[in-house]
Amino acid sequence: MLKSPEQGFTLVELLLVLTITVMALAVVAPNISNGNQASVLKSAARDVASALRFARGKALTTQKETLVSIDLQENSYQVTGRDKVYKLSDEIDITLSVSQTEQDGVGVGSIRFFPDGSSSGGKITLDLGNFTQELTINWLTGQVDIDVPEAS
Repeated sequence: MLKSPEQGFTLVELLLVLTITVMALAVVAPNISNGNQASVLKSAARDVASALRFARGKALTTQKETLVSIDLQENSYQVTGRDKVYKLSDEIDITLSVSQTEQDGVGVGSIRFFPDGSSSGGKITLDLGNFTQELTINWLTGQVDIDVPEAS
């Protein structure tokens, strides 16, 4: 009886497949983490925009000024009349551009919404890694927009 040769993979074939797999993972892994950073930043921008829109609605319904105070050192924000302080990830850098009258202290500023729906206006920029989200608050209408700045 003739014996058939054993079937299987050689060590060289296994090493070749392993090398290709490692190279593919080296390309894909950074893209996965970048996607995660982008989603974390978008989520944070939506949360802050939601708080700003809530404050505008509260000012309209209660006919009283409502503030969203942003603490740059603590990476947090708070809405007038609410005890809860909302914390953003420490990895996110916040930049706040508001009028001088809305700067309460070192690293603390506010966006003020008035009973007629208008606001003090301003811009909040959130940065995480290579990603940026800008929230623009229109002073005349109080409208809150989330923008993704173009890369320069």
